[in-house]
Amino acid sequence: MTATLHYRTALLLRSFRWLPPLLLHLAVMAIGLAAGPRPLLDSLGWSAAALLPAAAWLVRVSVTAEPPAARACVAAATGPGRAHTAGVLAALLCSVVLGAVSTAVVVAVADPHTTDHLKAVPVVPAAAAGLLAALVTALLGTAVGALTNPPVLLRPGWAVPVTALTAVLVLVAAGSPANAAVTGLVTGSRTGVVPFPPAPLLLAAFAACGATWLAATLSGRRG
Repeated sequence: MTATLHYRTALLLRSFRWLPPLLLHLAVMAIGLAAGPRPLLDSLGWSAAALLPAAAWLVRVSVTAEPPAARACVAAATGPGRAHTAGVLAALLCSVVLGAVSTAVVVAVADPHTTDHLKAVPVVPAAAAGLLAALVTALLGTAVGALTNPPVLLRPGWAVPVTALTAVLVLVAAGSPANAAVTGLVTGSRTGVVPFPPAPLLLAAFAACGATWLAATLSGRRG
C-alpha cells in the first residue's frame, strides 16, 4: 500500500490537476479575507469551510488521474480496491496539507480577538482548534468525493453537480460534523472560548473510512 500511495500521490502532484481545486480554495479564502483582518476564530472557521469542497474535488482529480490502461495495470498489480484506496488517501493527504497551510496563513494575518474586539483570543489554542476543524472538513470532503465519483457515480454529468451539491449540504446541514466544527469556531469568536469538541473529528473519520471502504469495494466489483 505504501508504494501505491506514493505512486498515486506523485501522479496527482505531477499532473497539475490539483490546480483547479487549489484555485477554488484560494478564491473562497480571498472572499472571506478581502475586507481586511477579521477575528481569528471567525477566519479559521471560514478557512475550514472552504476546504471541504476543495477536498471533494481533489478526490475526483486523484481517482480519475490515470488513463484507463494505466489504471488497469495498477489494479492488476495491487488489486482494484487497494489502488482506489491509495488514490483517495493521496487526495486526503493533499487536503490536509492545504488545510494546514491555510490555517497558518489565517493565524498570521487575522486579528486575535473576539468578534466585538474586546477580548484577546489565545493564538496557539486557536491555531490548534483551526487545524482540528480543517481536519474535520478535509475528512468529510474526502468522504463526499469518494461517494460522488467513480466507481460509485460513473457519469461525469452526474458526478460533478452531485459532488458540489453534497459538499454544500454537508457544510450547512444541522448535525453535520463539518457544520459543528465551523459553528464552534464562530461561536467561540463571540465568546472568546476556544472550542475543542472531539465528536466532529471522530464522526468525520468514521465517515471518511466508511465512504472509502464502500468505494474501494465497488471498485473491485465493477473493475
